[in-house]
Amino acid sequence: MNSTIADGIHYFGLAGFPMAVRRVCTDSEHAPSHPHDLTEVEHSHDFCELVIVTHGSAMHMLEGNEFPVTAGDVFLLQGRQRHYFYDRQNLDLINIMYDPEKIALPENELRRMPGYCAMFMLEPTFRRQHRFASRLHLKRVPLAHVEQLAEAMERECDDEMPGREVALRAKLLELMVYLSRAYTSTDTTEAHALLRVGNVIGALENDFSKDWKLDELLQIAHMSRSNLMRVFRKATGQTPIEYLVRLRIQRAMEMLRNTDLTITEIAMEVGFNDSNYFTRQFRRALGESPRSFRQGKA
Repeated sequence: MNSTIADGIHYFGLAGFPMAVRRVCTDSEHAPSHPHDLTEVEHSHDFCELVIVTHGSAMHMLEGNEFPVTAGDVFLLQGRQRHYFYDRQNLDLINIMYDPEKIALPENELRRMPGYCAMFMLEPTFRRQHRFASRLHLKRVPLAHVEQLAEAMERECDDEMPGREVALRAKLLELMVYLSRAYTSTDTTEAHALLRVGNVIGALENDFSKDWKLDELLQIAHMSRSNLMRVFRKATGQTPIEYLVRLRIQRAMEMLRNTDLTITEIAMEVGFNDSNYFTRQFRRALGESPRSFRQGKA
């Protein structure tokens, strides 16, 4: 089967705000629900898509793996993941499409929530291994609340009132926070494993300047050293300590741009006890010194 690219331009417009809400409803003929409806066509996106299953069931083919979906399932499809649905039985979906970079989501703040780390960062990576068992599945009342939030976003998209970009971004963040909190109540073994790693990421994000020891992170995760390293690296591409160093560098970049603190003061503020070591790590990450970075951003 040939795979199609679902280009964001068809959903966001040429110069539109990179967020859209599309409904998919299954009728007896499985007719398209909207222009560029690719529900039953293998495709991938150049954006993220948050899928909310509001009714019915289907099989979901994702990267060559089959997963059953049913009403209450909520999951994230990251860009460039090939997928389609088949065997639709009265399936209704709400697809919230967005480009996280272009709408400038506050990722640093979102990653302070273990549920966000687990659902939006880890679950897509471990979906195949867990056979979709780590997905978020909402019961009727929370699903109804999520539908209300999505409907409010849909109205903002349709009305095109002044300020809709701000309103859409705010509503997406509200939805993400609600789903992240809901994920912490998920009762599957697979979800609990992701939440343990999410707790580690959240701890690092919330207290990045602390002199963290690996043993402390192992206690937070309730995992063995080898297991934490394996899962963490698979999810983030880094070890916990490498992740922490990169996080500190990101914070240092903000301070170099926005404060008059000296480089030594910034190094200490973000958790480096040695300004020379800070400079080496900064150069390793960005290819230039903190001083050069500050001068270039002036």
